Amino acid sequence: MAWLLILVLVFAVSQATADEEPYIGVNIGTDLSIMPHPTQVVALLKAQQIRHIRLYDADRGMLVALANSGIRVMVSIPNEQLLGIGQSNSTAANWVSRNIVAHYPATNITAICVGSEVLTTLPNAARILVNAMKFIHSALVASNLDNQIKVSTPLASSIILDSFPPSQAFFNRSWNPVLVPMLNFLQSTGSYLMLNIYPYYDYMQSNGVIPLDYALFKPLSPTKEAVDANTLVHYSNVFDAMVDATYFAMAFLNFTNIPVIVTETGWPSKGDSNEPDATMENANTYNSNLIRHVMNKTGTPKRPGIAVSTYIYELYNEDLKPGPISEKNWGLFDANGDPIYILRLTDSGSLLANDTTNQTYCTAKEGADPKMLQAALDWACGPGKVDCSPLLQGKPCYEPDNVIAHATYAFDTYYHRMGKTSDACDFNGVADITTTDPSHGSCIFPGSLGRNGTMVNITAPSMNSTTSDSPGRSIYGRGGFGSMLLVIKVMVWSLILL
Repeated sequence: MAWLLILVLVFAVSQATADEEPYIGVNIGTDLSIMPHPTQVVALLKAQQIRHIRLYDADRGMLVALANSGIRVMVSIPNEQLLGIGQSNSTAANWVSRNIVAHYPATNITAICVGSEVLTTLPNAARILVNAMKFIHSALVASNLDNQIKVSTPLASSIILDSFPPSQAFFNRSWNPVLVPMLNFLQSTGSYLMLNIYPYYDYMQSNGVIPLDYALFKPLSPTKEAVDANTLVHYSNVFDAMVDATYFAMAFLNFTNIPVIVTETGWPSKGDSNEPDATMENANTYNSNLIRHVMNKTGTPKRPGIAVSTYIYELYNEDLKPGPISEKNWGLFDANGDPIYILRLTDSGSLLANDTTNQTYCTAKEGADPKMLQAALDWACGPGKVDCSPLLQGKPCYEPDNVIAHATYAFDTYYHRMGKTSDACDFNGVADITTTDPSHGSCIFPGSLGRNGTMVNITAPSMNSTTSDSPGRSIYGRGGFGSMLLVIKVMVWSLILL
């Protein structure tokens, strides 16, 4: 009987999702001391080829800026608005009129998230959650938008108990009075179950049971993969196991044709002293592997080839987020639009390319040892075969006459000549990749678009977020020269040590 259930589940989900192309989206939070203007946000999204986003509200400024961009948008009803909407059909209708009808179709709104993780973060509102979803959907029907815009609510993966083995997973039964009518609603309206999956927290809370590589999508030998004893299916990562567990949990309640979309997942790039695995390397590994996993249509072990569309948490580091340091460091970019790290996405298309304008530069790292900078500069202008003549006195890049400015020019020239690979911008750790053009005056760097380019001015209201003049973060990816230059590196270090 269990095998029959599994076969029905696989077939139903395959039918529901086989014709849909998987995609990667990005969440956009606004807890920044300097929140970029909506037009700047949209410019970053376009430059990065991000075509799917999720907002945590229905901010008018963002919705206006997104008009005619082609970007597909999930908007949200914040938890604090649920009570009013869940108790009043007219309140729901007004919300849809003000936040959806006023912007659609110029702004391509595809879904409405009714609250977020309500069952686990605001359980007192659970009783009106499904009502709120139904009222919002009724308002969409009245506006003839119910076929274009889906209604759902993101759930925390923690509502699934005994998630491994996936074939035995089930929802916390205390929530069945809410989940059963919710799943009925999702099924009857052709919507999807929204799920937030955080392997980082699963790993941190497992007391060593979950290996780091298993959480990070790193390749595992078959002997290290987790095996579902009921199906003998092997799982090589937490993400797939949790997605399959969700499908089995729905099947346990006799719902077998509701697709899953992952509305939040990611990995922090920095943490407190008790969060040693919140690092840029691990964040890069997780998100790079996740994007490849989804875009390559790998699917899950029980649904190979049927990928689950996923939204990365999140676009920006949110420096105003309360809690541990990791809470402020889930972003792919800082407030300036500079990448926190350079994603490793070879052969994964143009989505989330290495920089914000397809232009990146290699610059001397702020605070680097001047002696190490001088050694790296000497190498670049010598064995590195960089033409450093523009740095000579009287030439365009002579001023300012200091090692940081001269090293930046040499580093960037070498970096561009080597094809802008991350390995070409390290110089023994004294260089960083940035999207900020270091050109100045008549000194124009390789790859520069010039200093007179201006952003297209789209009139849009500012976002409803607090701003200040505090500086944004500026952390960039780093690489190395590459193994072929190992001998030269040793020579440079030898000279320094002497």
